[in-house]
Amino acid sequence: MLRRRALAACTATVAVGALALAGLTGSASADPSPSLSPAAADQLSPGLLKAMQRDLGLTADQAAQRIGNESRAAAVAAGLRRSLGTGFAGARLSGDAAELTVATTDAADTGRISGAGARAVVVEHSLAELDSAKAALDRVALRKSPQDVPVWYVDVRTNRVVVQAARADAADTFLAAAGVARDLVTVTRSAGQPRTFADLRGGDAYYMNGSGRCSIGFPVKRGTQGGFVSAGHCGTPGVSTSGYNQQAQGSFQGSTFPGRDYSWVATNTGWTPRPLVNGYGNGDVTVTGSTEALEGSSVCRSGSTTGWHCGTVQQRNTSVTYQEGTVSGVTRTNVCAEPGDSGGSFISGSQAQGVTSGGSGNCSQGGTTYFQPLNPALQAYGLTLVTSGTPTDPPTDPTDPPTNPGGTWAAGTSYAAGDVVTYGSASYRCLQGHQAQPGWTPPNVPALWQAL
Repeated sequence: MLRRRALAACTATVAVGALALAGLTGSASADPSPSLSPAAADQLSPGLLKAMQRDLGLTADQAAQRIGNESRAAAVAAGLRRSLGTGFAGARLSGDAAELTVATTDAADTGRISGAGARAVVVEHSLAELDSAKAALDRVALRKSPQDVPVWYVDVRTNRVVVQAARADAADTFLAAAGVARDLVTVTRSAGQPRTFADLRGGDAYYMNGSGRCSIGFPVKRGTQGGFVSAGHCGTPGVSTSGYNQQAQGSFQGSTFPGRDYSWVATNTGWTPRPLVNGYGNGDVTVTGSTEALEGSSVCRSGSTTGWHCGTVQQRNTSVTYQEGTVSGVTRTNVCAEPGDSGGSFISGSQAQGVTSGGSGNCSQGGTTYFQPLNPALQAYGLTLVTSGTPTDPPTDPTDPPTNPGGTWAAGTSYAAGDVVTYGSASYRCLQGHQAQPGWTPPNVPALWQAL
């Protein structure tokens, strides 16, 4: 594992390394207007907009417009995913206008997709079929990481599982062991060798046992206990942490790596979790939720080595093999990162996306970076993301939900601001986009739901 030592200068070049969200709910007839309201535009972080201008070649107005386009497109895509059912084959965005393309295996669905304002394409394989094939590869990799096969992911654009391999025979061996049909797969040549980058505001530095350095992902709470999520490879349960100021901070309570790459650290009362991501001189970004961005969406990263950098979401559900083992379910991006950025925040607009896991290249020459999506980490450890609407006394551990008294609310569903659900005999309006977790019932989470 490549760790960042305290106060050590970064090298000029960095080998591939680990640098260590669920779409908006909306109906297929969701409002296709792409503009942000003036009030919403005013709430965007100037630092985030500035980084998007630098890295994506946009003006401030274009960056704000793009975020609005992406948010609305995500709502439409979520509605179509529900209505298309088993025929759904993925959704993606292209360009600053966030033009939405939705794939289906059933030609009869094209009218419904077009009617929602999206471009329809008919493909051979459903997203569920591709995800199943990739899951088979993941199971093989968890038993023994494949040799010379660093990365694999589901690519909705090509309607294939893409396997990157140094040698064709290595890919063939991997596919055969998993029993995955070759017609589902595209094999590409890659000489990359990913390995981990490890050198209460997202993006801030913290130190493990006083030496190695990583970055905070997002502040969280578990009941009344404050803390943060970060990368799993940054530390194991019991490892103590100190903050950016070298003051005692807390300790790792849970950590998963390899397999996944997430962890959570409980902090002492001297540290107050804030719904912020460090803008590194450009203004902090306020976190309002954790709705997963579509492929093709803009995304920005905050880390304690290189600060703010932006790019786009390329593929979700990617698997990558580091020296320590295979990590599955990460998201592939073209955002750069370097040692010490590990664990840091990935955010799209005001929506938390995940924590920096790994990648290749550096911020002088560019590269590829993978992030561990946030929502699975929250669910794994029973955490609540700290957002601008988080109450002083958050709900108790969501891993122990009460009996559902009936209604339309359901755990695992992605909700957008304005959605209305029923729970028992009462109705509630969603206040901020999120993916519902067990126990986050409407009457129990006033930060997310308003009784009607």
